[in-house]
Amino acid sequence: MCGILGVVATTPVNQLLYDGLMVLQHRGQDAAGIATAEGNTFHMHKGPGLVRDVFRTRNMRALPGNIGIGHVRYPTAGSAYNFAEAQPFYVNSPFGIVLGHNGNLTNTQQLQEEMFRLDRRHINTNSDSEVLLNVLAHELQACAHGFDLDVDSIFQAVAGVHRRCRGAYAVVVIIAGYGLLAFRDPHGIRPLVYGTNETPEGTEYLVASESVALDTLGFSVVRDVEPGEAIFIDFNHQLHTRQCAQQPVYSPCIFEYVYLARPDSVIDGVSVYETRLRMGQHLADKVKLNLPVDEIDVVIPIPDSSRPSAMELAQTLGIPYREGFVKNRYIGRTFIMPGQSTRKKSVRQKLNTVREEFRGKRVLLVDDSIVRGTTSREIVEMARAAGALKVYFASAAPPVRFPNVYGIDMPTRGELIATGRSDEEIAREIGADGLVYQDIDSLKTSVRELSDRISSFDASCFDGCYVTGDISPEYLDEIEAARNGTPKKDSEDGGASQQMHLNLMSEQA
Repeated sequence: MCGILGVVATTPVNQLLYDGLMVLQHRGQDAAGIATAEGNTFHMHKGPGLVRDVFRTRNMRALPGNIGIGHVRYPTAGSAYNFAEAQPFYVNSPFGIVLGHNGNLTNTQQLQEEMFRLDRRHINTNSDSEVLLNVLAHELQACAHGFDLDVDSIFQAVAGVHRRCRGAYAVVVIIAGYGLLAFRDPHGIRPLVYGTNETPEGTEYLVASESVALDTLGFSVVRDVEPGEAIFIDFNHQLHTRQCAQQPVYSPCIFEYVYLARPDSVIDGVSVYETRLRMGQHLADKVKLNLPVDEIDVVIPIPDSSRPSAMELAQTLGIPYREGFVKNRYIGRTFIMPGQSTRKKSVRQKLNTVREEFRGKRVLLVDDSIVRGTTSREIVEMARAAGALKVYFASAAPPVRFPNVYGIDMPTRGELIATGRSDEEIAREIGADGLVYQDIDSLKTSVRELSDRISSFDASCFDGCYVTGDISPEYLDEIEAARNGTPKKDSEDGGASQQMHLNLMSEQA
């Protein structure tokens, strides 16, 4: 899960990209980067940390141009400690390309071998995004007419990417001298939406991971990029679209609606906020059957993403809703922090209790999901320390029992508290007096009720069904073994923070 942006504007885009990345900061806090194009010259700055820390005034001034892409990184492939893997990535052949990628490829190793043995391309990092960039570059070279590209060639190259790459990918690309390309994998696992802004000088285009970026930047949403579809905006601000996959299937990641996306976003035509309200309704029905509702004094959400579900659950059950936790807004999302020790340390820095809401009460805590259980355990302890007589726990999502291989940081079964445990055992592990999970069918219904287009989902972390059809037990064993290795931290964290000015005219020649 990363955040990506692509802009074709009539004025400099550096501030637009910065503001957009700030809006998408929840999708990645590990690193950030912006690349802009000024004629045939790319300008890029990227580095470790939050957007506000990576970009200073001097960096922004060195990012001229009316077209650009931006990226906030949340590490899932490669190393969480290797800031050379911050995006966008750049390759100078055949035309000069910069790329930002949200998702995770599942056949990276195979593609790396093909790049070396067949395509004669060197991959410099462990990032699957660099592999994807080189696959696209090779396909563009194969489809080009000599030294020239046209729209048909670009879309043929994307079709070649779809044939070779497996997994999840939403991508924004600048091709030097040609324009902005964006495309989505044939299953539409990771989200991508585009919109326009009319100015006296012409139409501006913005492509983003979530619609909230378009809203806040003053763009009108046109529609989501379809699974397998590519859109291309040339330097003359002409929009071209084409379906580039042979058999596209709408199977978006359902965890976007549970947790990843902002509630004010609309993904694939479905309001994230509305889905979370419906999750609360369905969860209330399950709570009625499994917990002593008459004994519960108050419903308290674990901020922020569980609030809509908790409010709707409380209203459905007729139980008072209260805010019992105050969140420190300056602490990042614990779920996406690399390293268990960092995650555990941050929980109490992130949340503090309003003791009056817990003292002498039997409380029902509602969270969007339970992944590792570390945060849930500490929160239950905090509720008891604040004076709660009993602490029940409800999850708006089903048990997370399986690894996710499409770009969410939950790849090892050993880290998942629900793997190999019953609900009662999990309740004991987190210290709760009772635990209720959402049913998988109810979760899917919460989204389907709001859409007549989506019939299937990637819900692999809940049901173990991987929509790309290429995930074997051996593959899961391999990624878990790789993850359990101890990463080597770079000696100079700032090594990847760079300002790059690349004149591509000579390279094309």
